[in-house]
Amino acid sequence: QVQLVESGGGLVQAGGSLRLSCTASGRIASINIMGWYRQAPGKQRELVARIGTGGSTNYADSVKGRFTISRENAKNTVNLQMNSLKPEDTAVYYCNIAGDRFLFGNLRAEFDSWGQGTQVTVSS
Repeated sequence: QVQLVESGGGLVQAGGSLRLSCTASGRIASINIMGWYRQAPGKQRELVARIGTGGSTNYADSVKGRFTISRENAKNTVNLQMNSLKPEDTAVYYCNIAGDRFLFGNLRAEFDSWGQGTQVTVSS
């Protein structure tokens, strides 16, 4: 099992900043895609940003220029720096990490894990 632990959510005024972090633990062999999603009340979960092994990134149009995703490979950690926050950014944010994990010996299996979610609330 690969577990993810998120941190960094909270309440902030519009125009403020927050930084989310998510760390994976377990018998991890390699990590491929790391990403952040969010789900606002009454809406479907949507991609916010993701980053590949080579550092390539893609962002939702609504957060381009305001949010920055980064990864710390040695720590199995993905971060999301959120600046110029808007009330419409209010949601539960979930990290998602996919890769390979060790089963036994050199045998591996894919994993695709989700964090427990962290609330981000932006007041107007």
